[in-house]
Amino acid sequence: FLCFFSENKELEPLKYSKVAAAASVSWKKTESCIQGTMSLLSYCLRKGENITFVLRDIGVLFIEGKTIQMKFYYDFLQMLLGKENLEQVIFKVPRLLDVVVSRMVPVASLSSSGRVVIFP
Repeated sequence: FLCFFSENKELEPLKYSKVAAAASVSWKKTESCIQGTMSLLSYCLRKGENITFVLRDIGVLFIEGKTIQMKFYYDFLQMLLGKENLEQVIFKVPRLLDVVVSRMVPVASLSSSGRVVIFP
């Protein structure tokens, strides 16, 4: 049973059927993949192991010790903000480049993680 916090901090169950429909896979496969991912994440957190999740078309989530960092692909941010808006934001706040990662850089070179999970 996977939950998330909403603004008023009430727990709500994850709607596997909506995730399955969005991913064009069966409910059973969706449930299995999510439960497997949560199990691996839980194991790594309990054991203090580092883990990196590559989220296709979005970016890379690094969990290393007590540090969690998300780095986004430039083209993902460009899709969200538009090219001109993204360039303006980066010009005004250059440290935002610290949360951008290139698709060309091997994930293993960015992470000290022993585990890398690549989502299709």
